[in-house]
Amino acid sequence: MNHTEQKTLLFSNTDLRKLILPLVLEQALAITVGMADTMMISSVGEAAVSGVSLVDMLNVLIFSVFSAFATGGAVVSSQNLGAQKAEEARRSAKQLLAAVTLTSTIAMLLIILFRHGFVRLFFGSIEADVMEAALLYLVITAISYPFIGVYNSCAALFRSMGKSGITFRVSVIGNIINVAGNAICIFGLKMGVAGVAVPTLVSRIVMAVILLVKLYDPVHEIYLDREKYRPDFKIIKKILYIGIPSGIENGIFQLGRVMVVSIISGFGTVQIAANGVANSLDGMGCIIGQAMNLAVITVIGRCVGANDEKQIRHYTRKMMLITYTATAVFNTILLLNLRPILSLYGLGAETTQLAWILVMIHNGLGIFLWPMAFTLPNVLRACNDVRYPMAVSIFSMFVFRIGFSILLGIHMGMGAIGVWIAMIVDWIFRIICFVWRYLHGDWKKAMHKLR
Repeated sequence: MNHTEQKTLLFSNTDLRKLILPLVLEQALAITVGMADTMMISSVGEAAVSGVSLVDMLNVLIFSVFSAFATGGAVVSSQNLGAQKAEEARRSAKQLLAAVTLTSTIAMLLIILFRHGFVRLFFGSIEADVMEAALLYLVITAISYPFIGVYNSCAALFRSMGKSGITFRVSVIGNIINVAGNAICIFGLKMGVAGVAVPTLVSRIVMAVILLVKLYDPVHEIYLDREKYRPDFKIIKKILYIGIPSGIENGIFQLGRVMVVSIISGFGTVQIAANGVANSLDGMGCIIGQAMNLAVITVIGRCVGANDEKQIRHYTRKMMLITYTATAVFNTILLLNLRPILSLYGLGAETTQLAWILVMIHNGLGIFLWPMAFTLPNVLRACNDVRYPMAVSIFSMFVFRIGFSILLGIHMGMGAIGVWIAMIVDWIFRIICFVWRYLHGDWKKAMHKLR
C-alpha cells in the first residue's frame, strides 16, 4: 500500500497492539490459572479429580454453543462498525445477549434436571464416589451457564470495538477470585468438590456483571440502551448464520478430542501420563495463535463491513505474519527449555522421553503449520464464509485425526506417537483446503451474504 492508502487503514500498528497484547495476556492467564486449579484439585482426592475432569469435558461441549453465539455476535458487530452502522451494531448487541441468556438458561435447567442421565450418557457406568463428585460439580457449574454465556458475549462485543484491554482486566479479577477462592474453600474450609466449583461460579458471576454494567456506558461505540427489548429476527438470523456452523464445528472438535483421549487411554499408564503432560505444554505453545484467532475476527470483520477487499488481503498477510513470527519465537524458547520444564513434573524416564517427543511433534511442527490450519480459517469466517471451514474441519477430524489415530496408534502399534502424527496429518489437510479457498477467492462471494 502507498502512503495515501496507509492513512485510510482501519487499524494502525498501535490499534493492533492494543487489541492483540491483552488477548495474549488473557490466554496466558487462563492457561496458568488452569494449571494452578489442577494442582489444587489434586489435593482433594482421586475421585474428586476424576469427577471434575469428566464434567469439564461435558462443560466444554456446552460452552461451545455459547462460544458460537459470541463468534456470531463478534462478526456481525465488527462488520457493522466497519460499515459505520453503529446503531445497528448496538441493536445486534441487545439481540445477542437476549439470545445467549435464553439459550444458556435452558441449558442450565436441562442439565440440572437430567444430570444423572447426562453423566451416564457421556461416561457410562462410573464408580459411586466419582459419580457423586461429578454430579455435585455439574450442578454448581451448571448454575454458572447463563453468566459464562453473558460474559463471553460481552467480551466478544468489546473485542469487536478493539477494547480487549477491558476484557483482560476483568478476567484478571475473575481469575484472582477463582484461585483465591479455591485455596480458601479447599485448604481452609475443606469443602471438597464444592470448594472447586463454588469459586468458579462466583468468579463467572462477577465477570459477567462487570462487563454487562460496562456495556451500558454510552461512551462505547456499542452500548446497551434501557429501552424495552423486542426480538429482531433479522439480526438474530445473521448471528445464527455465523454462530450455528461455528457451534457445530466447535462441538465436533471437542467430541473428537474426547474420542482421541479414549484411544490413548488404552495404551497404558506411561502413555496416558505423557499425553496429559504434553497436552498442558502444547496449550502453552498455542497462546499466541489462540489470541490471534480472536483478533482476526475483529480486524477482518471491520474490513468486510467497509467492503474493502484490499484491506482484507492486507490485514490477512499482516496478521498471519505476526502469528507466525510470535509463534516461532515463543515455541523456540519453549522447546529449547523443554528438558528442564519436563523435569518439574517428576515423571519417570520413559514417560519424560515420550512427553518430550510429543511436545516436539506438536510445538515443533506447529511453528510451521498451526497458524495456517487454525488462524487462516477465521479470516474466512469473518468474511461470512462459515460453512466451508465447518465441513472441512468435521471431515478432517473424523477421517484424519480419528481415523489415522486408529490406524497408526492401534493397528500399526505406534501408540500415542501415532495419534499425534495423525493430528499433524489433520493439520496438513486443513491447510491445503483453507489456503486453496482463500487464494481461489470464494470468500468474496460470501462477504455480501449478510448485507
